[in-house]
Amino acid sequence: MPDLSLETAVFLQQHLIYIAGLDEAGRGALAGPVVAAAVVLPLDRADTQAYLAGVNDSKQLTAKQREALFERITQHALAYGIGQQAAEVIDAIGIIPATKRAMQQALDQLRPQAEFLLIDGRIRLQNNPLPQQSVIRGDGKSLSIAAASILAKVTRDRLMVELDGQYPAYGFAHHKGYGTERHMAAIATHGSCALHRQTFAPMKRPLL
Repeated sequence: MPDLSLETAVFLQQHLIYIAGLDEAGRGALAGPVVAAAVVLPLDRADTQAYLAGVNDSKQLTAKQREALFERITQHALAYGIGQQAAEVIDAIGIIPATKRAMQQALDQLRPQAEFLLIDGRIRLQNNPLPQQSVIRGDGKSLSIAAASILAKVTRDRLMVELDGQYPAYGFAHHKGYGTERHMAAIATHGSCALHRQTFAPMKRPLL
C-alpha cells in the first residue's frame, strides 16, 4: 500500500513542506478528455495515513471505494487541483503534451502552491521550474500520487457518465471511453463522434 515515505524523504532532505503528488486518468482511452490531479497532503498531521487508509492506485479499487475515498481526500488534503484536456487538444498536440498540460492546470489551482512534485510514471514537466521526481508505479508507492489518481479517475468517470447522455449510442457510462468490445462495435456501427480522439486507432488520422 502507498504511504508517505517518499514525501517524508523530500521533507527531511530538502526541508520542503508542500509536496504535490500528480497522476492522470484516461491517457489510453479512445474518447473523452485526459484528466490530471495534483494533491498536497499534510505531513505534520499524525492521522493522515490512518485517515486515508484504503487510498491506493485507483485501478485497484472499485468505483464505490473510489467515490468514498474522493470525499476523504478532498476533505483532508491541504490542497488539490484537477485539470483536463479535451480530445481535440489531444489530437492537435499529442497525448503526452496534453497530459502535461492537464497536470500543469491542476498545479496552478493549488493553494498553497507546491514546492516539490512527485509525478507518476516517467513524465517530467520540463516547463515547470519546481524540483520534481518521476516515480514508476508511483500510485502504488506514494500516498499523494495515489490520492491524485483517485481524484483524476473519479472526475473523469463522472464526466463520461454525464456525456453518455449526449452520445447514448456509444455506452460511455459503461466503458468510460476505453477500447472495449462494446465500444469498438459502436464505433464500427455509428462511426466516431465529437468525443473521439481522431488520432487514435480505430479513428486514426495523421496530425495536421
